[in-house]
Amino acid sequence: MFDALLILSFGGPEGPEQVMPFLENVTRGRGIPPERLTAVAEHYLHFGGVSPINGINRALIDEIRAELAERGEQLPVYFGNRNWHPLVEDTVAAMTSAGVRRAAVFTTSAWGGYSGCAQYQEDIVRARAAVGDGAPELVKVRQFFDHPLLVAMFADAIADAAATLPASVRADARLVFTAHSIPLRAADRCGPDLYARQVHYAAALVAAAAGYPDYDVVWQSRSGPPQVPWLEPDVGDHLSALAASGTKAVLVCPVGFVADHIEVVWDLDNELRQQADELGIALARASTPNAQRRFAQLVLDLVDEVRDGREPARVIGAEPVPGYGASVDGRFCTNECAISARPSAGSR
Repeated sequence: MFDALLILSFGGPEGPEQVMPFLENVTRGRGIPPERLTAVAEHYLHFGGVSPINGINRALIDEIRAELAERGEQLPVYFGNRNWHPLVEDTVAAMTSAGVRRAAVFTTSAWGGYSGCAQYQEDIVRARAAVGDGAPELVKVRQFFDHPLLVAMFADAIADAAATLPASVRADARLVFTAHSIPLRAADRCGPDLYARQVHYAAALVAAAAGYPDYDVVWQSRSGPPQVPWLEPDVGDHLSALAASGTKAVLVCPVGFVADHIEVVWDLDNELRQQADELGIALARASTPNAQRRFAQLVLDLVDEVRDGREPARVIGAEPVPGYGASVDGRFCTNECAISARPSAGSR
């Protein structure tokens, strides 16, 4: 049984004065040059120094609480971040003071791999260590890239976006899925290309649900020195290639993101749209789940899977599910992640 739910996310600034400290937190120890941080800071400052992510997460928490009320369940919901306030260490301290003994943890990433899964495990371990022996047990729920509600939300978003395209080009629009690029060396931390394979798997599920037999999977938002190889092709390069081949309309679905945060609203709604206008391509961007009630239902479904021992709800694809469930625990890609999730001796 659980006596609380923790929503654990990446975090983002909520004012201009917070932008640089936030970016320094994100990049600490990575050797990112100051001029790169300054360039990225401009993306946030374009929106008044406020990332949408915290507001979206708070709205999602409101939907989760409303869904719990409709189900007649009482479960306190807490919110913590890796990189900015409310920091997960502070949130776990507050949970401890409130007497929470065992909480489910939902992380706002659907994926395996290091940054999408293992690093959140590190966040959990760090937060519990900061509190000490009285810290509650924190049980991370599984990855959810193949959950029926996630697939349905993206499929519906594609249909809604397609409806905004000019009727003359709508039928021939090319569907392009995007996800955040990562360095190839990071892609191998939790098994060969695990994250990329999961993105391709989810894209296939969503495309089938939306009725698109043909589609592309590309990557966006890469950073770092050009000599370091990242997942490719880049969405901007791919858009140029589509234009050269005569494509007149493109549907972009950011399947790698569960919220319209800064990489979506800047990289796609700003930079990619400007590029599409220059190329003469009609561009429509599908929304992410954000704070839909269905997303709240998905979160609670994942909690119930652990609490009640339910079989995971999945859309079954043509290929084997990549990665997750491979550990003895069943919620993680590797036994190492499963071991790191166990509470330390002496904790509740």
